[in-house]
Amino acid sequence: MKSARRLGVLLSLALAALLPSARAADKPNFIFINIDDLGYADIGPFGSKLNRTPNLDRMAKEGRKLTCFYAAPVCSPSRSALMTGCDPKRVLPIPGVLFPGAAVGLNPAEQTVAELLRDAGYTTACIGKWHLGDQPPFLPTRQGFDYYLGIPYSNDMGTAEEGSKSDLGAPIPAPKAAKNAAAASPETGLTGFGQPPLPLLENEQVIARVKQEEQQDIVERYTTAAVKFIRAKHDKPFFLYLPHTAVHFPLYPGRKFQKKSNNGLYGDWVEEVDWSVGQVLDAVRELKLGAKTLVIFTSDNGGTPRAVNAPLRGFKASTWEGGMRVPTIAWWPGKIPAGTSSDEITGMFDILPTFVKLGGGRVPTDRKLDGGDIWPVLAGQPGAKSPHDVFHFYRGLKLEAIRSGPWKLHFAAATNPKNKAAPPALQLFNLDTDIGETTNVAAANAGVVQRLQALADTMKGDLGLDGVGPGCRPLGRVTDPQPLISHDGKIRAGFAPK
Repeated sequence: MKSARRLGVLLSLALAALLPSARAADKPNFIFINIDDLGYADIGPFGSKLNRTPNLDRMAKEGRKLTCFYAAPVCSPSRSALMTGCDPKRVLPIPGVLFPGAAVGLNPAEQTVAELLRDAGYTTACIGKWHLGDQPPFLPTRQGFDYYLGIPYSNDMGTAEEGSKSDLGAPIPAPKAAKNAAAASPETGLTGFGQPPLPLLENEQVIARVKQEEQQDIVERYTTAAVKFIRAKHDKPFFLYLPHTAVHFPLYPGRKFQKKSNNGLYGDWVEEVDWSVGQVLDAVRELKLGAKTLVIFTSDNGGTPRAVNAPLRGFKASTWEGGMRVPTIAWWPGKIPAGTSSDEITGMFDILPTFVKLGGGRVPTDRKLDGGDIWPVLAGQPGAKSPHDVFHFYRGLKLEAIRSGPWKLHFAAATNPKNKAAPPALQLFNLDTDIGETTNVAAANAGVVQRLQALADTMKGDLGLDGVGPGCRPLGRVTDPQPLISHDGKIRAGFAPK
């Protein structure tokens, strides 16, 4: 009797030990590939005739294009939305982006998608550009990532003499005097020619000083690390965030891709990014992970004037469609319908609730999130709609436009600051018929204008129309911020290789 009872207990324990593994086996893997400054029509699936992107072409044929996926106009805010599931202004209320040595960053009190997935049993890695703060409390390894490799901000935020202010092969600009370069900086960090040397971090160690050679190797380095992570961690659920430095200025395509495109250095680098996507997807296929891996490819904001944003108007740093609507592809064979597309409104802040729900995690309920679960849209479920009736277009702290349905209303500030011609007070566009925002129809649609103005006014009590609104949460903040590499080349204490 005792033996039978003991056998029963042992079998129960064995079964209990197996259950977590069974649940883990059912969890999908997540790969999020984020390109820097990629234009809407820079890749084949979105109409490029200049750049060859066979791997992205295949990804789109096997997956689903999201033709109305929004990011923020610039880097740091966009990444804060991705990490937190919130409107960028809610969690990172700053005028622009973060720079080296910034006293502020993404508040560690925020719950990131990496933290929530790790709590749900995932192994996590960030390989590439972080850009949410370079002080210790703000680094990826303190925000839910088990592993980090990358330049912690943009590749132009280094010294001119080491190649950070000029493209591959271009003359190095003469150094300019930097006022108070080594002294206390504004809270968002050191800018221009006052920036210190560019660091490459692995976890919390500076493993290299990024000069021209390292810039040219960066896509291959990130890709190699990403594939290595997939191969090493494929037996458990994983979340890989791959935010490439490319194709941000300065342009440094790898040696194998240099002068190989028909579109100069920019085309060379776009084609190297396509190669990188192919390497990642090939690793997933080789390991037979396709049936359990969701991959999303996108850009952190619209392209610069070097990019092709057609048929959209405007570029990065604007609230025109060309500044915030980004080329996006979702891939999950057998789960996402192949060769399809959706024009439902989706965006960076939808990734956290979507991934966490799919991964069996807990979406936070103790704070406001602005994103929603877009899995029905990704999966092509009949009648699936965007979770957003209204979308707000902030540029820094200022609300410059608002969208509801096909209607987008620009306020007077939505103009290129270099353009001295004053724009009309209000500009209304029907994006269903005028995606290029060419014809202002405000005069003929007074009722629509009034409705959108009323919707915008509701933000006064939340994020605010300008400045920091009552619904904005505190920034992370440190006293005595220091760059990871000082102006005289010394690595910050605690970050030197061991």
